[in-house]
Amino acid sequence: MTVELDPQAAPKTVANFLRYMKEGHFKGTVFHRVIDGFMIQGGGMDEHLVQKPTHANIPDEAPEAMAAGLQNTRGTLAMARTSDPGSANDQFFINLVDNASLDSHGVDPETIGYCPFGRIIAGMEVADAIAKVHTGFHKGIANVPDFPVRIKDVQLVK
Repeated sequence: MTVELDPQAAPKTVANFLRYMKEGHFKGTVFHRVIDGFMIQGGGMDEHLVQKPTHANIPDEAPEAMAAGLQNTRGTLAMARTSDPGSANDQFFINLVDNASLDSHGVDPETIGYCPFGRIIAGMEVADAIAKVHTGFHKGIANVPDFPVRIKDVQLVK
């Protein structure tokens, strides 16, 4: 997959992603959460579902990214996080469909969205194929592929 990042819309998020990429962090991680018709998530766990060490969390830029025109639409790359908007670090997801429910809807903490920071510009069929793998409940995590779907590498292409 080829992804185009948008540093104008989400500068800290893009810088964070590029930092992990330059450090080789994503190499050998897996898509550990796969939900067909929704999204595929990866970037932080190895094939044994062990979380890799991370840097400090980054601030949420979802409202700014969305004000700049990015939304959680099919093919966009966004930051995964817990219910705390400021908890994103290394995990990201690819939206398989338009997911307006993940967008920020104002400044109400209950409607803080998930920060999109780029989009797939080639290879969406790969994400769609990943979405079709059989998943189950593994090591206390739901929607995990029965066999590891590895990220071989993430590289910067100019």
